[in-house]
Amino acid sequence: MISNQNLRIHQISGLAPGPRLIVTGAVHGNETAGTKGIRRVLAQIDSSDIEIVRGSVTFVPVCNPLAYNHMRRMGDRNLNRRLQPTATPQDFEDRIANVLCPLLAQHEVLLDLHSFRSPGQPFVMRGPADNRGLLEPFAHEAAEARLAAHVGPSRIVEGWMSSYADGLARRKARGLTAGGVHEDPSYGVGTTEYMRSQGAYGITLECGQHDDPAGEDVATHAIHQTLALLGLADLPLAPPQKPFECLNLAEVIDRHAEGDRFVKTWTSFDPLAEGELIAVRADGSEVRAPQAGYIVFPDVSAQPGHEWFYLAQASTRAL
Repeated sequence: MISNQNLRIHQISGLAPGPRLIVTGAVHGNETAGTKGIRRVLAQIDSSDIEIVRGSVTFVPVCNPLAYNHMRRMGDRNLNRRLQPTATPQDFEDRIANVLCPLLAQHEVLLDLHSFRSPGQPFVMRGPADNRGLLEPFAHEAAEARLAAHVGPSRIVEGWMSSYADGLARRKARGLTAGGVHEDPSYGVGTTEYMRSQGAYGITLECGQHDDPAGEDVATHAIHQTLALLGLADLPLAPPQKPFECLNLAEVIDRHAEGDRFVKTWTSFDPLAEGELIAVRADGSEVRAPQAGYIVFPDVSAQPGHEWFYLAQASTRAL
């Protein structure tokens, strides 16, 4: 076990100027591929197999030690929702956020390492196109796309904040959010969204299924590639894994009741035909695909009122 009373942070600074990178793992405590990859790279730095010669890199192998020690997704709540500093912390994740958010804000680039429950191939989540809107204004689309292209996977997913905001509107319409934190659009803000709100950029790399031993290799390769791409270390930069499959999260579907159930065991990015039956509600109503696309993040353990699965379609944004 590691201490729940502190956040372990490793920072290495080169002697020449360069970008400030932060690499995070175990934002969700049962997602340990990133933690293992970070620790492997730290050992390579300690043995001088890798030398940080420009800029700086900060590693946080375990962002949520309470959840990590219990090998579960959350401590008191989901750290990757409503990630923001607060003067009145109410739970463990609030206290972590009061340390993690200022740390993120000190950096220019984030590589956030995660994994997922169901079987599937690694993929990258990126942010929006450059925009001056109110939801997620952004000005680093090209740099973020370049990072997404080089970390390894060829599947790139976008649309998190917009799909989450639409889901929030539907929750309000159903009267499910009165008095709850889910009413606040910032509930959809996690590590990468917080970075973008601070004028920086970052990507989430989903390294594969939680227990896939290859996840550590995926995370390690991504860290190496990021260090090389940003010029922090003199490492070889592998070319992107073309062709890319770019998808947009078009809609989030919530679980309404304990009796809501999937009609089969779904895996992220299983294809859906238009009208295909996905799930049946406790009241017997059917949930069908409104158009051809894919199912993403199906969660059989989702609590009522929370995200159950996402629907995705091909993106019109090239990488």
